[in-house]
Amino acid sequence: MLDWLLPETHAISILRKDHQAVKDLFDQFEKADSTAEKEKLIATAVNELKIHAVIEEEIFYPTVRKHVGTGIMNEADEEHHVARVLIAELDVNGHDKDHRDAKFTVLAESVRHHIREEESEMLPKAKELKIDFEALGRKMMGRKKELKENGIPQDAEHTMVAAVKGKDDSPAAASRTKAPAARKAAAKRPRGRTVKVGSAHASN
Repeated sequence: MLDWLLPETHAISILRKDHQAVKDLFDQFEKADSTAEKEKLIATAVNELKIHAVIEEEIFYPTVRKHVGTGIMNEADEEHHVARVLIAELDVNGHDKDHRDAKFTVLAESVRHHIREEESEMLPKAKELKIDFEALGRKMMGRKKELKENGIPQDAEHTMVAAVKGKDDSPAAASRTKAPAARKAAAKRPRGRTVKVGSAHASN
């Protein structure tokens, strides 16, 4: 598609530049050794993803949805939703919570998949539209500036996660902490008598 020839203010150039920025942050996280360095990368990546999602959902997606098609666009919406739930959990939980690195790794994997689909399916299709992509890009950049200066509005996923106060976060981890207690309780329960096959007495 020779997208590298597109002007920097072209809407697709802006999205691709954002994609590369977060992928670079994910790569740096994988190589990071210290908790402090990882936390800094998580904070930066999460902020970039929030801003990127807003400009896509408010400006780019509505513009291209009809042409690209509901199938591709609805999938993109759901991928944003999944990513925002993980982001909300990363925001709400303290740095000492179990699974924090794993949660960010899963977020990175999900976002990388989303980027691949956008760049291979959505963006080539969107580029077919006969619209002023540079004007669209300038609108996106203006909104980005507003978000950086004024903050990012809370989304439904943050409200949902805040409402449960992190209690539903990483249920698999919670089940492991409960398992020993469950095994202990089971061990205290009386067991039935073992009987030989053919015995007239049944087990209790």
